[in-house]
Amino acid sequence: MPKKIAVMIYPFFSLKEITCLTSSLVVWGEGEIDVFASSLNPIRSEDGFQVIANKTFDEFVAKDYDCLVLPGILNPMPALFDEKNISFLRTLYGCDILIAAISSAPMLLAKAGLLDDKEFTSGMFDEVLQVLEFIPKTNIVHKLVLRDGNVITAVGHAYKEFAVEVLHALGIECRDDVFDSSAWMSSEEDLTFRLSESEFEEVMAMYREYESGARRE
Repeated sequence: MPKKIAVMIYPFFSLKEITCLTSSLVVWGEGEIDVFASSLNPIRSEDGFQVIANKTFDEFVAKDYDCLVLPGILNPMPALFDEKNISFLRTLYGCDILIAAISSAPMLLAKAGLLDDKEFTSGMFDEVLQVLEFIPKTNIVHKLVLRDGNVITAVGHAYKEFAVEVLHALGIECRDDVFDSSAWMSSEEDLTFRLSESEFEEVMAMYREYESGARRE
């Protein structure tokens, strides 16, 4: 069954840390993604892309989604001190929805109380972890990726492993090294891509539609 995924965004969020996951969810899992934020104003990613969410938090219904994804944040302070973000996350306490947070995003989960009874990892600096009162320090585990119940956390540079862990948790089959091209593509044959006859006809039919001007979207 296709999965329905929610992605939460906030200022300075990292596209790189979630696009292996989100692309795979759509292409392999035939999933649908909704992007949520505290408002519908443009939000600047860490690399300068201006992104507009298609829904606000008051439109979120947890039972309608299989997973909520939180990307990492270059500068987490604006997101951390936007009470709409934290209030939204607090509404998820006790919900069965899979929550996947990478890099510094577990900081938001911690402030919302969602890590009080969960072991977690993150890409946050240890000096910061130690002084923030809302961080449950005894729950910190230094691993690349960690799943505890319905919560998956990861360090930022483990975005490929993070994607695989979430895909597996959602029941989407893939190899553990699926994002490591050197592990499965090396020969000339590997790098020669082919379509079935029906797929080829479908591609060429679409090409002819665009060529004739009959299709432009």
